[in-house]
Amino acid sequence: MNGLNGADMTFVIMSAALVMLMIPGLALFYGGMVKSKNVLSTTLHSYAALIVLSVQWVIIGYSLAFGPDIHGLIGNLDLSFLSTVGILPNADYSTTIPQLLFVIFQMMFAAVTAAVVAGSFEERMRFPAFLIFILLWSTFVYDPIAHWVWGGSGENAGWLKQLGVQDFAGGLVVEVNSGVSGLVAAIMLGKRKRTNPEPHHVPMAVLGGGILWFGWFGFNAGSALAMNGTAVNAFLTTNSAAAAGAISFAIFEWLIHKKPTALGTISGAIAGLVAITPGAGYVSPMSSLFIGFIGGALSFLAIVFLKSRLGYDDTLDAFGCHGVAGIWGVIATGIFSSSAVNSSAANGLLYGNFELFKVQLIAVGACVIYAAVATFVILKVMSIFIKLRTTKEDESIGLDISLHGEHAYNGF
Repeated sequence: MNGLNGADMTFVIMSAALVMLMIPGLALFYGGMVKSKNVLSTTLHSYAALIVLSVQWVIIGYSLAFGPDIHGLIGNLDLSFLSTVGILPNADYSTTIPQLLFVIFQMMFAAVTAAVVAGSFEERMRFPAFLIFILLWSTFVYDPIAHWVWGGSGENAGWLKQLGVQDFAGGLVVEVNSGVSGLVAAIMLGKRKRTNPEPHHVPMAVLGGGILWFGWFGFNAGSALAMNGTAVNAFLTTNSAAAAGAISFAIFEWLIHKKPTALGTISGAIAGLVAITPGAGYVSPMSSLFIGFIGGALSFLAIVFLKSRLGYDDTLDAFGCHGVAGIWGVIATGIFSSSAVNSSAANGLLYGNFELFKVQLIAVGACVIYAAVATFVILKVMSIFIKLRTTKEDESIGLDISLHGEHAYNGF
């Protein structure tokens, strides 16, 4: 009926649920890596992102990201409140699933992205400021970039989409965007009193990382929006890149610190997942191994050396993992993309096509600059009207008790 396909609908519904599962996975991953006195505050940020974005997306977010195009920059407000969105497909995105299902799937992407940003400034932002920030950031940073890369079709598409950028599941929209924005926020908020890593519950973080790995199959394979060969390829490349990223991160730890750690290994897997996200449906399984391996290595170098050299306090290394590995993944897509893997994809540099590589570089530059500047402006304007950072006293007490009035564990 009306071109709808039951198998595709079931697949995308399950994929949307898997992406939603990444929210509690990220909450556990981030929560395990902070001090015990901040674990509830940190986990609440992930759930708050889901709550706030679930409302924002229905009211205005989906329309700005995927509504009718305005000069390639943003969607208009025709789809606000989803008043004209129904169970029929939107041919710009899929011909076999209802547009409402596409709305739900993309809603979960927006929520995960906002939650990732928080990793850079955990343990020091006031909760009211966080709520306002993610609402403004999603509206003025995430939604426009999503439209640039994914919105519309043909001459009525976002400008990067018209240019020919390839971002299968959010390397630009999710990873580069969140990593760069988080870095800017971390720098603007300033350093914590104690900046050394103090994970209070490593098994909790590792479990969260495993849930993220599992949920990422919905993130990447689900972006095919159909139960087809592209989805199968994306599923396999996702897993391969994660494994390769874990291996490279562990190797670098072994060589430099003499011991591979559990937290480092799962962090490497996530870096590999980040790196493959933009090219999951466009590259071969063998290419994904290389992409994931380099992604894990670059993430390690950024976390261990770049952060200490530049002196910024990226609490949970959102930039080192998502920003750095995401940038590499977008560029790697311009190198390894193959029309033999996906007939709708352009060949990359490895197959003699410099044009795609050039487009990917332009897209990285545009998204980095826009995300950085827009995040800076949002926080600067917010600081005029509201206090962004907790007091030193609240930071010493811990945000769980000072901001939320509760302890995570008995006996504290």
